[in-house]
Amino acid sequence: QAQLVESGGGLVQAGESLRLSCAASGNIFSGYAMGWFRQAPGKERELVLAISWDGGDYWPADSVKGRFTGSKDNAKNMAYLQMNNLKPEDTAVYYCSTYAGSSWFGTPRYWGQGTQVTVSS
Repeated sequence: QAQLVESGGGLVQAGESLRLSCAASGNIFSGYAMGWFRQAPGKERELVLAISWDGGDYWPADSVKGRFTGSKDNAKNMAYLQMNNLKPEDTAVYYCSTYAGSSWFGTPRYWGQGTQVTVSS
């Protein structure tokens, strides 16, 4: 069964770090680009960081550049979002997703259920 499952969310204070994990099952991970998205209350879902299909490159949004990094391990069907120096405005539900191809343009095909990240000031 094709599935993405996030974990690692929680409540932290500003300046602290969290690492989110995304476990994939089914043929929806290797060979496909992926994206980490977030959605804060009352806001639209936004792309936070995209990762190339082979995990060799990633693209962070301007709002997280220099603080967030991403990695993808196709051998383990796992992806990670390392979030450092967290800010209250990073508070959101975070989702991992995979695209239908090797590029991260357009809308992802598969989504996880999301994990809550809350950053207190």
